[in-house]
Amino acid sequence: MTKITPIVLCGGSGTRLWPRSRKTKPKPFLPLVGEMTLFEATLDRSNNAAQFAPPIIVTGKDHLAHVEAQGGNVDGASIIVEPEAKNTAAAIALAAERLAPDAIMLVCPSDHHIADVAAFRNAALAAARLAEQGWLVALGIEPTMPETGYGYIRRGEPLEEGFRIAQFVEKPDLARAEQFLASGEYSWNGGIFAFQAGRFLEELARHRPGIADAVHTAVGRGRQDGLRFHPDPESFAAIESESVDYAVMEQTDRAATVPASMGWSDIGNWQALRDARERDETGNCARGEAELVDCRNVLVESDGPRVSVIGLEDIAIVIDGNDVLVTTMTGAQKVGKLGGASRQ
Repeated sequence: MTKITPIVLCGGSGTRLWPRSRKTKPKPFLPLVGEMTLFEATLDRSNNAAQFAPPIIVTGKDHLAHVEAQGGNVDGASIIVEPEAKNTAAAIALAAERLAPDAIMLVCPSDHHIADVAAFRNAALAAARLAEQGWLVALGIEPTMPETGYGYIRRGEPLEEGFRIAQFVEKPDLARAEQFLASGEYSWNGGIFAFQAGRFLEELARHRPGIADAVHTAVGRGRQDGLRFHPDPESFAAIESESVDYAVMEQTDRAATVPASMGWSDIGNWQALRDARERDETGNCARGEAELVDCRNVLVESDGPRVSVIGLEDIAIVIDGNDVLVTTMTGAQKVGKLGGASRQ
């Protein structure tokens, strides 16, 4: 089988993990779970020459220094520097244009945590086999709770390595999420996709010809600078910003899914980060100087001051420089709306 080419997407501002994550250094480039940064861990998961080709990293100029500092030792890696952020459909198309039509792409967001690397590689292999048959494949994350912050995938008829996708579902309310979990027919949409480069570009041209044409022109007029490739800024500026989900996956009649149970989290807020980390017997976790008494499910993260907490549950306390955040875990989804998070 053709080796899988990881397409590592590095973008976003990570405002929901403010004040730890900031526009100048967002969450992919922070060691939030374990010793490696999320970006380094993403590269490490595909560091297997028997299964994976060297990665293509798609990033913006604002994050280029972090990408080169943390990914510079990966043999054969190349970097596409987006002139501006245009969402995932365009970012993936840039990489597809740089590959042979029969190359198998595995789209990997760089800001997710995956605990079980072996399960990830097995799911990637199954997805690649379906992609070789012309399917556009989403890894369907096995849901562990009635999560309202994720989109869902409803499985349809079985295929050799997975299932046809019957429906993509927007983020549900709690009642619907509980129904999804109980039915056993739904997976979380984790934003990890596999397809042949040529097949993806065909579907993009069919459903979003404007994006496909502009990306093709931007690549054709682009320039190489060592390991970096710079698409033409003027051509790229004309691209409509749209996610790959809306532009392609929800439009194609060849969408498939492979179930994946691999300890996945998008680390989308402080509650998700707490749950991804190792915790003590009362559910607490702390980094930095901290003392917790009669607390349950409390996260403390401090880069300096000592934090003492008594009698609280489901709270996050984060200190970064001169910024202090205190939030309930139910309020963690709203951190990105804070004025400090938007200024960063």
